Amino acid sequence: MHPLQTRETRPPPRRPTWIPPIILIGLAFGPGCRDHGSGDKPPTKEAGTPDQPLNVVCTIGMITDVARNIGGEAVVVTGLMGEHVDPHTYKATPSDHRLLRSADLVLYSGLHLEGRMVEVFESLAAKQTVVAITEAIDKNSLRQPSEFAGHYDPHVWFDVTLWLKAAERIRDALIQQRPAQKELFSRNAEAYLTQLAELNDYCRTQLQSIPPPRRVLVTAHDAFGYFGRAYGLEVLAIQGISTESEAGVKKVNELVDALIERRIPAVFIESSVSPRSIQALVEGCESRGHQIKIGGELFSDAMGADGTPEGTYIGMVRHNVDTIVEALK
Repeated sequence: MHPLQTRETRPPPRRPTWIPPIILIGLAFGPGCRDHGSGDKPPTKEAGTPDQPLNVVCTIGMITDVARNIGGEAVVVTGLMGEHVDPHTYKATPSDHRLLRSADLVLYSGLHLEGRMVEVFESLAAKQTVVAITEAIDKNSLRQPSEFAGHYDPHVWFDVTLWLKAAERIRDALIQQRPAQKELFSRNAEAYLTQLAELNDYCRTQLQSIPPPRRVLVTAHDAFGYFGRAYGLEVLAIQGISTESEAGVKKVNELVDALIERRIPAVFIESSVSPRSIQALVEGCESRGHQIKIGGELFSDAMGADGTPEGTYIGMVRHNVDTIVEALK
């Protein structure tokens, strides 16, 4: 009993109102339920439908950046490997596995760049769309260094003309997953490919300004073979194609001899590789009276930090070109 209500004022009990069966049916299946179908909750959107961004997971930052440029607002792109990360030795973490399994599309380089993730990609490919973007590049255009056990050099992004082909493969993969967005992807790709063509011209023009005897690029590992071939530089490296290869004392001494004989003014460290071997070169030259400097840090297997110019593919390449030119001219 309500505290303000007495027996004298309580209203008499009301008899239940009879409701015709047809009205009950109308209440059960009326307008309020037609909005959501036959269930109790609104229908959820299926993953990858046109009104929901495509979920794309990429390995290296260079692929991530291209996918974002071409996908635009129609995609959500997650990159597994950030700055300073070496893809040659990278192993997928439990959180990486969850991201990969939830993806509508997985993009990776291939050519054994992500050597420790091959089995992961093979397993995913049985259930999801997994694309090695380098498959679009003509094999006749790929380097096959003898010391890389019969495999191709995976560092194709350092020849911008080859990276154009990789970008086209990314465009096609996005269109395959989301045909309704073909016009958007094609338009974005056309604009981005134009920027890549301009970048290629920039690399060629700037690097040709280095005096021919000084067009020698010395780095920690052999990541710049395509770069040297495309833009006319001789590339010397302490380690081989993969950072897992060992840098021997003999190789260091051979490079010290070459640097002194050719009077090379600078060598370069890499953002994703320990600088110890390059420092050994500098010390070896100095011990024999040849002063050589570290010309700067180059981005090889990883880009710079997100939100910086070097955190984009185009910005990374321009940074490398400018750093090399300034140190060797």
